[in-house]
Amino acid sequence: MESIQDVQFWQWLAIIGLGITLFVVSPFAKTQFDFFKASSSRQQEPGAFLLTSSLVMAWIFSKSITNAANLGLAYGFVGGVAYACYYLSFLVAGIVIYRMRTRGGYSSIHEFIRTKFGGRAVALFSVLIGFRLFNEVWSNTMVIGSYFGAQGSLPYYASILVFTGFTLAYVLKGGLKSSLLTDTIQMILFSVLLVVILGVLLPRENGDIARFVHSGQWQMGQGLNLLLVALIQVFSYPFHDPVLTDRGFISPPKTTLRSYALATVVGFLCILLFSFVGIYAGLHGMKGQAAVEVGRSLGVGMMLVMNLIMITSAASTLDSTFSSFSKLLIVDLGKLERVSISRGRLAMVLIAVLGTIPVLLGPEIWSATTVSGTMVLGLAPVFLCWRLEAPPLAFHLSVGAGMLIGLLFGLGLMPAGLVFSEGAYGDLFSVNVLGTALCFGLFFLAKWIKK
Repeated sequence: MESIQDVQFWQWLAIIGLGITLFVVSPFAKTQFDFFKASSSRQQEPGAFLLTSSLVMAWIFSKSITNAANLGLAYGFVGGVAYACYYLSFLVAGIVIYRMRTRGGYSSIHEFIRTKFGGRAVALFSVLIGFRLFNEVWSNTMVIGSYFGAQGSLPYYASILVFTGFTLAYVLKGGLKSSLLTDTIQMILFSVLLVVILGVLLPRENGDIARFVHSGQWQMGQGLNLLLVALIQVFSYPFHDPVLTDRGFISPPKTTLRSYALATVVGFLCILLFSFVGIYAGLHGMKGQAAVEVGRSLGVGMMLVMNLIMITSAASTLDSTFSSFSKLLIVDLGKLERVSISRGRLAMVLIAVLGTIPVLLGPEIWSATTVSGTMVLGLAPVFLCWRLEAPPLAFHLSVGAGMLIGLLFGLGLMPAGLVFSEGAYGDLFSVNVLGTALCFGLFFLAKWIKK
């Protein structure tokens, strides 16, 4: 009991201490450029290191490292590689955005869609990304709550509210500028904690990394289905995440491309290495949540390290979510003459409140409506073929088909006869192959009809 009380004390100290520290170091935004574009007082754009760190930490959220560990537990090294492959999204998005800026002259994703496909396409696209941002709030804060108490308990709710409040406070102070700066600090802290974790786990296996690498089986039903799903979705998934794409337009094009390429490598390695936590759990016959079980098995110190790495990763994602929603609502969808820092801050408060409501209602009611990677398959032809002249119908048919397929699959209404791959994630892989083919087919059909 004493150990549990010690853990709870240090958990609260960590969440409060980190929140106060990040608030103190966060710059105060004085101009719209500071708040929405993260420029310096001399309107200098973020450099490669700052941008790379922010990209990586914005995507290494508490939910993702939890998934990485659990997939390592379930499928070994194959599971870790499968989830890490999603981080190839950085490279895809980086190349596309670089070309859109240098060859197309576009200054944002919304400008591109409005110019090419019109206002209705912008509205549909904004609903997609807005809903994703909404989901990012509760899905990450609930992971934090689970480390403080059972779902529905007072410590569970209290930790979520305190964590959300501190994160909101420091990002209200500086907007995107605060988000980028604190992401860099969080990236350094995350790296140190990851080294500590691996420094404890690997010696317990006599430093035999081969045991980790050779775990699992490279078979379709043992994680390979998911790996192939990731390789399909990286061509659509990144474009419905404004946290990722917004950062593609705030620095010079070459700096941006270099940062996205480096973020691909760093993000891939971070996720793959954290999956070693799950692999370790599998090697020792553990069940349940891999990170939690490994932390418990190695004592109070390791439990605190696991908790702190979750808090760090969740905070980086949450502040990026707040800043991206603010830009979406005030800049991308608002009128130029009405853009202001005060409205941007109000938008952050709005998404913080709305995104916390599902925590109080219970996550089960939202699980079927979460925008999945399958639901945005239709964005692949829109962005990969961005230079082609295509009518608004092409956008709506492609994106609409992806949403319909994702919804049917999520509700369990896809015909079993369409599944051609066996084992775990076989149905997901089958739907993604067929869905991608359909979305591309409809996109080019609309283009041909309007000739």
